Amino acid sequence: MLQRLLPTALLTLALAACSTPPPDEQEQAAAASEQRAEDAARPASEGETATAAPPTDAGACDDVQAQWLVGKAPADADLQQAQKDAGASTVRMLKPGQVVTMEFRADRLNAEVDEKGVVSAVRCG
Repeated sequence: MLQRLLPTALLTLALAACSTPPPDEQEQAAAASEQRAEDAARPASEGETATAAPPTDAGACDDVQAQWLVGKAPADADLQQAQKDAGASTVRMLKPGQVVTMEFRADRLNAEVDEKGVVSAVRCG
């Protein structure tokens, strides 16, 4: 009896190892942001007006809208404008070596700066 169950159990384990886990919240938000960027970059079809699609989640941040911040040494006004442009409810500047919380927040804009205080990346999370 055990000899019959062993192959079935091994096959079940092998199939379970091949299954893809569901995407987490951060992956879903990144995919949604990439899709919005692709949609915004695509030219409008004839007879169709080009309008920016609103974020799928009203509280979600769209980092594509704040990429103008990259390469700047931002003042507080720049960070506030980037937050508004991205539709984020909060913004934070991340300095090299700074200890930060790792929880993902779809409504937060992160501006990563280098040692000189120049923004090197802007992302939601």
